[in-house]
Formats: sequence, C-alpha cells, structure tokens
Amino acid sequence: MEAGNNMIEDYTSVLEQNFGKVGSPEWEKSVEEAEAFYAGQILRETRKEARMTQSELAAKLNVTKSYISRIENGFINPSVTVFYRIIAALGMRVEIVKPIG
Repeated sequence: MEAGNNMIEDYTSVLEQNFGKVGSPEWEKSVEEAEAFYAGQILRETRKEARMTQSELAAKLNVTKSYISRIENGFINPSVTVFYRIIAALGMRVEIVKPIG
C-alpha cells in the first residue's frame, strides 16, 4: 500500500485477513461459499427470465420451494444431476466446449 493515499495495491493480503491464507481450509470454505452464492444468483436470474416462480420450478423438479430458495441464496450447492435438471426445467442446456489451442 502506498503511504498516504489509502489505495490497496495487494488485494491478496486484504482477502487473507478476512478469509485465511490462500489454500487454507478457511480460504477454501470461503471460495466454496462464494461459488455457491454466485451460482445461485445465476439460477435465480435464469428462472426469472423464464418467468417461472420458485414454486413452479420446484414442482417441475419434484422438490420443495425452500430447496430452490436455498440454492438461489447460496446456502447449498445442488449436485451436478440436480443442476442439469434445473437447467433443463428452465428450457436451457449446458454446452461444454473444448478450447482451441
């Protein structure tokens, strides 16, 4: 950090203060929680774009509305199988593409 300007130049040290050292169990737990939150937000937006309520999506998947809510709020990560079922229920598909080069 430069003296006097309060600009952060090393974000890793700031993140490590809050979430533990990179690679530590605390860090990995924080990364997992952040990924769950981000994935939940994507699913929520996709569901809304499909003009579907949580209850409607839950009914299509034969799960509870609260299960969908917990996924969307990042409290749980669905299994890969459930994730694909959600994507299909929303009328979407996942495409895996091998990078060129």
